[in-house]
Amino acid sequence: MKLTKMLLFVLLFSFLDISAGDKKTEKPSADKIIEMLKEGNQRFVDGKSTFPNIEISRRELAANSDQGNYAYATVLSCSDSRVPAEFIFDAGIMDLFVIRVAGNVADTDEIGTIEYGLGHVNTPVLVVLGHSGCGAVKAVNAVVHGEKLQLESNIPPLVDNIIPAVSAVKEKHSDLSQNELVPYAIEQNVWQSVNDLFMKSAASRKLVEDGKVKVIGGIYDIASGKVNWLDENKPMEILKAVNDNPQRSMNIYAE
Repeated sequence: MKLTKMLLFVLLFSFLDISAGDKKTEKPSADKIIEMLKEGNQRFVDGKSTFPNIEISRRELAANSDQGNYAYATVLSCSDSRVPAEFIFDAGIMDLFVIRVAGNVADTDEIGTIEYGLGHVNTPVLVVLGHSGCGAVKAVNAVVHGEKLQLESNIPPLVDNIIPAVSAVKEKHSDLSQNELVPYAIEQNVWQSVNDLFMKSAASRKLVEDGKVKVIGGIYDIASGKVNWLDENKPMEILKAVNDNPQRSMNIYAE
């Protein structure tokens, strides 16, 4: 137990990387950050990216700074090579705290990383970003429809968080074909990740409830480069439902 605590302390200390010469900066409001993300994405769509904060001086600053004084958004997105978060939002070094995983799912590893991004890197915004043609969602959709896929042993438990999203849209849109359901499943999977986060992370719920963090969902269109932003009220609706669920996690801190 003592060894575990010591390793945890070392890990957290190395993550913080606090420099005595690094001054704490005031970050923009959540609404302003969302505006910045939208403007950055529009520049990317228009082919007018500015590629900010990638200069040698920025790298040197990063080497001697606490990222928590600079990063303004945590982004949970897919590991798909067609979905490069910093490019999509025309951002640079120390701008975004990014978690990439197949299907942008929120399970233990991802949720722990999100908690770090919100609670220690102090980002006022969390973006859960799905994307068009998501292979993970397509695969789960196929399985839910009865197809037998030959998958490596660790893939099914990786993407099983997507099953509730696909099952929900299959039931809601029973008149649609398997392929027609995919866009609906991709959107529902964004909300599934938000739900899974709130169910398992009392710390994230509190930050949102206290007005310190705003959660927003989006779908990135691979062809156009545009992020189609989803209903901004939906995360709070999900939070309200989770708060009524007795199975939600109640522990903010590790025991």
